[in-house]
Amino acid sequence: MTTEEMSRQARQQEDAYYRVMRTLQDNPDLTQRELAKVLGISLGGLNYCLKALMDKGWVKMQNFSQSKNKFGYVYLLTPHGAAEKARLTQRFLTRKLSEYEALRAEIAALKDEVNGADVLPEVERWGVVGRFG
Repeated sequence: MTTEEMSRQARQQEDAYYRVMRTLQDNPDLTQRELAKVLGISLGGLNYCLKALMDKGWVKMQNFSQSKNKFGYVYLLTPHGAAEKARLTQRFLTRKLSEYEALRAEIAALKDEVNGADVLPEVERWGVVGRFG
């Protein structure tokens, strides 16, 4: 595995941790099945992620008799987990802003490419009239 692939995998794992922690902070009494559905990941993938977060000490499972969860437990961020979530949030935001800027530049280049051509046959065939901008 190359350094780039490891880096991509690490980013994906960090994004998953962030998304799980963010959702749990707002909805601590979701069942694993509900949480997996909200996040759009498999139940097994979520279970693996939750176990890793608990092993790191960022999330704990606690019995809570008034939980809507029929099993009577909630997932809570620990103080260390809340601090780590803040760091993950900053890195997530920085990464997403960078992706956004790259996408804006790509869109601008594509617009220039389309507007620089007289009329692209594909655009004409689609019935698009006028210039993009």
